[in-house]
Amino acid sequence: MPLLIGSCEPFSGKSALVLGLARQLGQRGIRLRFGKPLATILEAEAGSSLLDADVQFIGSTLGLAPDQLIPSLQELAPATAESRLLAADLLPGEAFAAFQAQLLATPPSEQVILEAAGSLSEGLLYGLSLPQLAQSLKAAVVLVHLWHDSRSVDALLQAKELLGDQLAGVVLNAVDPDAVPQLEATVVPALERLGLSVFGVMPRSPLLRSVTVEELSRRLEARVLCCRDRLDLLVENLSIGAMNVNSAMEFFRRRRNMAVVTGADRTDIQLAALEASTQCLILTGAGEPLPQLLNRAEELEVPLLKVEQDTLTTVEVIEGAFGHVRLHESVKATYAVRLVEEHCRFERLFSRLGLSGV
Repeated sequence: MPLLIGSCEPFSGKSALVLGLARQLGQRGIRLRFGKPLATILEAEAGSSLLDADVQFIGSTLGLAPDQLIPSLQELAPATAESRLLAADLLPGEAFAAFQAQLLATPPSEQVILEAAGSLSEGLLYGLSLPQLAQSLKAAVVLVHLWHDSRSVDALLQAKELLGDQLAGVVLNAVDPDAVPQLEATVVPALERLGLSVFGVMPRSPLLRSVTVEELSRRLEARVLCCRDRLDLLVENLSIGAMNVNSAMEFFRRRRNMAVVTGADRTDIQLAALEASTQCLILTGAGEPLPQLLNRAEELEVPLLKVEQDTLTTVEVIEGAFGHVRLHESVKATYAVRLVEEHCRFERLFSRLGLSGV
């Protein structure tokens, strides 16, 4: 039986769960095949074979052979969406029949995991939404769901109505670490009484929400003034250097793995930030940094970025990046596997998939 990993909203942690599940399946001697029917970022294209970037990364991380990576059927992009809309075409296409037959003929020694689109409705235009895939492939579904408070249950109840018995269970993700014990003691039993099997409660992770300096540079359309070879550094926090230097130094000491945004004329703040746990320094406003700042940044290997936007706009762009980037760094992948292993239990899921005796 194929397994679909889905979510009610994008960037909920699907790829992290796939990695953790895949590792546990490997420990049981189960051969994995993985794919995304609806590609979002193409890594490779050869003829009619589409490989999504997430599929490539997970395949590389897990050491999967090429035949274990399932090509996508369609690409989720403005051009393909417009083409299908103008053609009033809502069917998954001729290739889907072969795709369906191939998956349904999977031997017991293999498990197919498919990562669905970002929400329950995404992919309807392609005939490849999560509910459509679950029905046509007779797949079990696990939802990864961002949990804020009890109001978060509405989306899960809607998913249960749409998916019915094909919803095998849910994993609650990005929970305040201090709230995990109470959630497990009170909310999880309540969800179980509502017919929602809960396989795990995963705490919020600054590392998994982090973003590379390179991604920030791209989103900000920034000029990189130094340390281009350090753009793979991960930023977990944002600090704004708009205070006096003494207050700034005390504040910076309490933060780790920061991006510091400050005016290009605030050399005192800039130098103080370089002495703290700063992953990159982002300069806003008119003017260029002093040579002494560039020299010190080079010594400490801290990238300097210069942006045209004002500080407020810059901060908004950076805040919008946290938690909204793909899991494409090996350190994140390693941590994700450990997080799933520590906080999720899949015995009921494996039984549903017919793997309990493996």
